[in-house]
Amino acid sequence: MDETEFWEIIDSTREAAGGDPEDQADLLVERLVRLDPEAVLDFARHFEARYNRAYRWELWGAAAVLLGGASDDAFDFFRCWLIGQGREIFEGALHDPDSLAALLDDFDEEIDGDAEDLGYAADEAYEQLTGVVTPDLGLPPQASEPEGTPVSFEDDAALAERFPLLWERFGAG
Repeated sequence: MDETEFWEIIDSTREAAGGDPEDQADLLVERLVRLDPEAVLDFARHFEARYNRAYRWELWGAAAVLLGGASDDAFDFFRCWLIGQGREIFEGALHDPDSLAALLDDFDEEIDGDAEDLGYAADEAYEQLTGVVTPDLGLPPQASEPEGTPVSFEDDAALAERFPLLWERFGAG
């Protein structure tokens, strides 16, 4: 599976789910079980590589603005959600997290920003297909610390300064 196929699967399941992350995860599993186990592992590698690429302080800060704070787990689930939004939003957010203010049509923190189940979809599909857990994907482990310059999530003024567009549209101030 190449990168284009990966993003096509992400996009088609998001569109079919009407943007609901839980429904998207269910549809993703349904879609992946139609593939052979090696293709599911390829999908998992694409997902995990992007998940690890998104382990950046700047994205964590953007998540904190959008979610009104972001614990370790909340940021993990946010990164899954961000991948689920598709290539344009994902790559745009990696390039400039503040651009999420323009890239997102809307953001409802009750349903958006948390897509934990998307992170498990390939594992679930692989197990359904093979009866065994997903093997090691052979990717380097996630860094122990996010890349970039740390962001103070408790400092509203610092968040507003670092993410002016996001703060204006979604911030607490």
